[in-house]
Amino acid sequence: MNLIVAVDQNWAIGKDGRLLVNIPADRQLFMKETTGKTVVMGRKTLESLPGGQPLGKRENIVLTRDENYRVKGAAVCHSVEEALSYLKAYSSKDVYIIGGGSIYEQFLPLCDRAEVTWIDFAYDSDTGFPNLENLPGWELKAESDEQTYFDLCYTYRTYEKTE
Repeated sequence: MNLIVAVDQNWAIGKDGRLLVNIPADRQLFMKETTGKTVVMGRKTLESLPGGQPLGKRENIVLTRDENYRVKGAAVCHSVEEALSYLKAYSSKDVYIIGGGSIYEQFLPLCDRAEVTWIDFAYDSDTGFPNLENLPGWELKAESDEQTYFDLCYTYRTYEKTE
């Protein structure tokens, strides 16, 4: 499995249920990486999407503890185990974990690759992501040239599990 995330200098990912920053090229990369694939997200992440609707042209899986939660256009699972059982029908290389914080935390040990947009700025945040630079078993395999969006600098990084 893969995950895709945008982090700041402190490996923060969000504040008050929202992304820290909206970078158009990062959105385009997200679209390119996930279109035609399977995306796994938490209920709060789904509800933060435009119109609170599942992403088009993707198989959407939403995790929630609410047994009565239903959403048109997505499979709803109530545990990591249930999601993993559902995901057996899909190639793991085509599965992307897309957030939020607790979903990343639960699925990170099951992922082999992380596509990270690393933003060279520290935001006020309340949700973080594990720093893959300091996490045993993960290695930086590729990094883009520095990109800019107005005065923000960022790079695209690919990390792979080594263990």
